[in-house]
Amino acid sequence: MFVELMPLLAGRTVLITVAKVDDKTLRVNVIPRAKADENPALSTPLTFTGLPEELDAELGKHLAGYVQTHQQTASTLAEAKATMEAAAKAAQEEAKRKAEERKKANQKPPANATAGSASPASSTPAEPELSPASTGSLGLFPATTPEPASTQAKGGLAL
Repeated sequence: MFVELMPLLAGRTVLITVAKVDDKTLRVNVIPRAKADENPALSTPLTFTGLPEELDAELGKHLAGYVQTHQQTASTLAEAKATMEAAAKAAQEEAKRKAEERKKANQKPPANATAGSASPASSTPAEPELSPASTGSLGLFPATTPEPASTQAKGGLAL
């Protein structure tokens, strides 16, 4: 049993508890303690319940399978983390490269601009003025109607 646990014990503590369930049955819990920067999936406990004879005969095989699965999971998680970090780094570099390209493109003056040309604020087209025809009126009435003069309230009623 302890030979099978040795790979799991590398760099971590494993807590083993044994409890009597009834007159003939025992429960064995194998609980690996997580490292500080480790995924919680790697601290999933394993529980065996059976007769003492069954546990003597089978516990070692089950522990070996558990430890192997644990190591594969740790390796897979490490690979996934490395892949995600590499992808994030590549995305950051791509974003930085695009930002630099935009910055360079914005710094170049337009080809037809002259030294005495108008300021950038006046280089944008002015908003077209609305003619009476475009506002829906025929020019007979102003586009907006004036609000009536405010009335003063006397005694709670408006006059």
